[in-house]
Amino acid sequence: MSFPLYAPAEEHDMLRETVRALADEKIAPHAAEADETEEFSWDVYKALVAADMHAVHVPEQYGGAGADALATVIVIEEVARACASTSLIPAVNKLGTVPLLLSASEEVKSRYLAPVARGEAMFSYALSEPEAGSDAAAMKTRAVADGDSYILNGTKMWITNAGVSEYYTVMAVTDPSAGARGISAFVVEKSDEGVSFGPKERKLGIKGSPTRQVILDNVRIPATRLIGAPGTGFKTALATLDHTRITIAAQALGIAQGALDYAIGYVKERKQFGRPIGDFQGLQFMVADMAMKLEAARQLTYHAAAKSERAMHGEPQKDLTFLSSAAKCAASDAAMEITTDAVQLLGGYGYTKDFPVERMMRDAKITQIYEGTNQIQRMVMARQLLK
Repeated sequence: MSFPLYAPAEEHDMLRETVRALADEKIAPHAAEADETEEFSWDVYKALVAADMHAVHVPEQYGGAGADALATVIVIEEVARACASTSLIPAVNKLGTVPLLLSASEEVKSRYLAPVARGEAMFSYALSEPEAGSDAAAMKTRAVADGDSYILNGTKMWITNAGVSEYYTVMAVTDPSAGARGISAFVVEKSDEGVSFGPKERKLGIKGSPTRQVILDNVRIPATRLIGAPGTGFKTALATLDHTRITIAAQALGIAQGALDYAIGYVKERKQFGRPIGDFQGLQFMVADMAMKLEAARQLTYHAAAKSERAMHGEPQKDLTFLSSAAKCAASDAAMEITTDAVQLLGGYGYTKDFPVERMMRDAKITQIYEGTNQIQRMVMARQLLK
């Protein structure tokens, strides 16, 4: 009896080869420099745009490549293998725009998705606040209706690519008496009067991607920039994360793959006691465990991506929330273990900036924290299982 092989399509494999070649040629050579200077690399961004890899998920009707969720995962994974900071370009463009794809009017979609598809603008996502991280519903940012406008006041924190993105999906309270049901979503433009940014956070990793506060001081925007109906913003935010946690899993996979590939190359060449250290069983077991954890996380992530794609096309997927949390949690935990072991396999060299694995270890850490800490992911999974 024949059945379709449980595997990505041939197009996905060809896409991987294309992105990997681009990443090896145009992205990897700048990764250490971006980490060292803590500067966003516009040259690398232009290289992604030229290859149409900066926002592959945008549907064709808005001028995008129309890539499915698995193809998007593969792009992010292969870019992250070379440079985790750069992989946040396709990942955060998806994070910022999925609320529009899920809930926005056709007018808002056309107006904002087309420039992103053309590479003229990036899109960031503004949910967290100084006092509202894991408890995002406790946000204080207000949006007050005023005629056919809204006036926004508040501070959003930990915003990836803040300052370099032109557009921001901002969650704000429109009805303080309604709790989570009183939160609405808006598109805010960098050029809107009253929008400013805090200083760049000084971070452990992903240093080539700026993380800053977005400060909203009496920002007046037209009511047409609402994403969905008033009061539906928090629901949209949570639905968005069901899709985009999978892109963080993809980033984690890429970082881990980069570290594993480097470590394998190293242990085959490095000699001690008269032979390559890869001949020693203790190190062979480490390499085997690293590869096993990575492949398990990859299969879970690809499975979750397939569910995400069906859900985006209107087919309800009961287990999407569980699977996206599981993929993000498993892949990021695996990435932290694999990158730490890669540093160990390189010994003293692994601890220096002359080799890329220490950067990969620092970059991996954030994947356990952002888009919902792994402790929150375990709560989400348990709730899904027990409800």
